[in-house]
Amino acid sequence: MDFLIAVAIVIVLVGGTVLFHYEGLRFLSIGPWSMKVNPRMEMQIIILGVFVLHLVEVAAWGVGYWFGDVVTNIGDFGGRGTIEFVDYMYFSVETYTSLGYGDVYPLDDLRLLAGIECLNGLLLLGWSASFTFLQMQLYWVRHGKTGEPAEIDDDDHVELRPRRRERRRAARLRP
Repeated sequence: MDFLIAVAIVIVLVGGTVLFHYEGLRFLSIGPWSMKVNPRMEMQIIILGVFVLHLVEVAAWGVGYWFGDVVTNIGDFGGRGTIEFVDYMYFSVETYTSLGYGDVYPLDDLRLLAGIECLNGLLLLGWSASFTFLQMQLYWVRHGKTGEPAEIDDDDHVELRPRRRERRRAARLRP
C-alpha cells in the first residue's frame, strides 16, 4: 500500500511540475515582450522567471517529501538525527539538480520520489535551457545581432531570409 501512495505522490508531482513549467514558459515567452522594457531587461526577466519556476518546482517536491514522511509515513530520511522542513527542501534541491551529496537520504518508499524527482529535474532543466536558447535567438533577431536578415511573423516565428546570392542561384536553377 505504501508503494501505491508513493506512486500517487509521484504522479501528482510530475504532472503538476510539468504543467506549471509549461504554463510558466508560455507566460515568459509572451510577457516580457509586451512590457516594452529595455531589450537587455527582457532577457533578464526571462532568466529570473525560469529560475523562479525551478525554485517553485523544487519546493513542490520538498513538500512531497514532507507529505510522504510526516503525513502518510511511507518512508523516512537517514543521515541526520532529526529531519526538519528545511531538510526536505535541501534534499529536494540536491536531488532535482542531480547533485546528490548523500548526507541526507530517503528510506523505504520515499526512494521512488527521489529517483523520479531527479529525472523530472533533468528534463525540466533541459527544457528551460532549450527555451532560453530559443528566446536568445529571437532576441538577437529582434535587435539585429545575428548578421542575417530575418523576418518575424505575428506568432514570433523566425525565418531567415536567404541571401541575395542564394536567391539568384536558386532562380537560375529553376526550369
